[in-house]
Amino acid sequence: MSIKHPIISVTGSSGAGTTSVKKTFEQIFRREKIEAAFIEGDAFHRYDRVEMKKMMAREGHNHFSHFGPEANILEDLEAVFAQYSATGTGRTRHYVHSAEEAEVLGSPAGTFTDWSPLPANSDLLFYEGLHGAVVTDEVNTAQHADLKIGVVPVINLEWIQKIHRDKADRGYSREAIVDTILRRMPDYVNYICPQFTETDINFQRVPTVDTSNPFIARWIPTPDESMVVIRFRNPRGIDFVYLVKMIQGSFMSRANSIVIPGGKLDLAMQLILTPIILQLIEKKRRAA
Repeated sequence: MSIKHPIISVTGSSGAGTTSVKKTFEQIFRREKIEAAFIEGDAFHRYDRVEMKKMMAREGHNHFSHFGPEANILEDLEAVFAQYSATGTGRTRHYVHSAEEAEVLGSPAGTFTDWSPLPANSDLLFYEGLHGAVVTDEVNTAQHADLKIGVVPVINLEWIQKIHRDKADRGYSREAIVDTILRRMPDYVNYICPQFTETDINFQRVPTVDTSNPFIARWIPTPDESMVVIRFRNPRGIDFVYLVKMIQGSFMSRANSIVIPGGKLDLAMQLILTPIILQLIEKKRRAA
């Protein structure tokens, strides 16, 4: 953690909705004139698409997945977090998911771009990916982040979102997506779920419609067909009375949790996160 060079990490599984949460942060940064440097978690995968398929095909690699440490260079991710925290500098790259991204980034789909330095003189570092709060015997990214956000829809909803996204955006078959879900399950339990005890705030979307069989769902439940549980690791300083008043239809379910209508998520994030981000920036400026 660093007062001079704060880090925000948004962590969630594949299909959890971290990209949507990133857009809300971008709105806050733009409105408050905050210059952020961005890191995508996929940049720290160990293998490109062809190499990953070869690794998964090896005997004994039935549960080899991007959720686990073996398929990622998490030691490099922690090193970048530590470097940015100390100096405000670091490096990153992009993983190219599709042909559309390839046209923009200039590298073939399924490969990485070259490493490049983060923008100079940024106000903070923003990470979005799978391992922003991971803690293992070898790696601890959680210790470097000043604000850790978990995006955790209930598992059936997470699977529905992943199936629809991977079919529509990446052209994967339903069978291939289900195989990926099954392959990743041990790493999901051991490396993804534990991060949500490290996060400062969790946003968990819960559908209010039947998602009993996510593998046949024809559409993703809409925000208006959902509730969102927002859990604060440390509720001290959170004005729950204000939040319940400002977010129509919300209520407290526990001393550290508020439940809101799904359609109010962006408003809730703006109300909750803006003052926290501004506090980080104010501390940074005072330290400077």
